[in-house]
Amino acid sequence: MITIYHNNRCSKSRKGLALIEDSGKPFEVVKYLDNVPTATELKSIIKLLNIKPIELVRKNEAIWKENFKNKELSDADIITAMVEYPKLIERPIVINGNKAVIGRPTELISTIL
Repeated sequence: MITIYHNNRCSKSRKGLALIEDSGKPFEVVKYLDNVPTATELKSIIKLLNIKPIELVRKNEAIWKENFKNKELSDADIITAMVEYPKLIERPIVINGNKAVIGRPTELISTIL
């Protein structure tokens, strides 16, 4: 089952969802701003993406700039920030089995469908 962590207000996320819909494969949508991933879930996603937690952060968000930019943060601190402020999570994230991508650019999603 394909899972997309989705924010409907984001054009890239909407394009990613459309790509998955067009694939005809079964999928689940997680509206992560409403259903915020736990720290454990984020760690699992980060591991699947094979990235560091900071690479999942939207660093241009005002919340990041005002509260976290230029601070020395551990991976745990960064994950805690994303749980507290889910708007900081990069989107869309698409997971298919043991593969995952951040859909930026959207075409990356095709690589795991």
